Amino acid sequence: MDERMHINVSAVDYDKTSKALTRQLSLLEEMVHGEEDFVMTDSEFAFGWHFFVLSVNKSLIQKLVDMMGPDFEKLRGKGTEKKFLTWLTNNLENKSPRFKLAIKEEMESSKFGIF
Repeated sequence: MDERMHINVSAVDYDKTSKALTRQLSLLEEMVHGEEDFVMTDSEFAFGWHFFVLSVNKSLIQKLVDMMGPDFEKLRGKGTEKKFLTWLTNNLENKSPRFKLAIKEEMESSKFGIF
């Protein structure tokens, strides 16, 4: 089984955000001939936000890197995973109301102790 990148998603509208994520990642799968390369958990609601986890196969991310070439390197962020979050955020911005994406492992080890 492929290694996965786990992304914490916070959204004010779970339905719109999860559908936008599914649509965007399905389009990416079609472009790079991937299949079943991502999964999403159900949401938990707290403080007016929905929290859920999106897991993406790293092989899908690598295929995006290969397809975009030098354009991928121009994305904001340090490292492939941060650049992927930037790409995903940029592709969702007008399709979903307020949402935030963060790498799960970084949130769990955060000095702020939010998660």
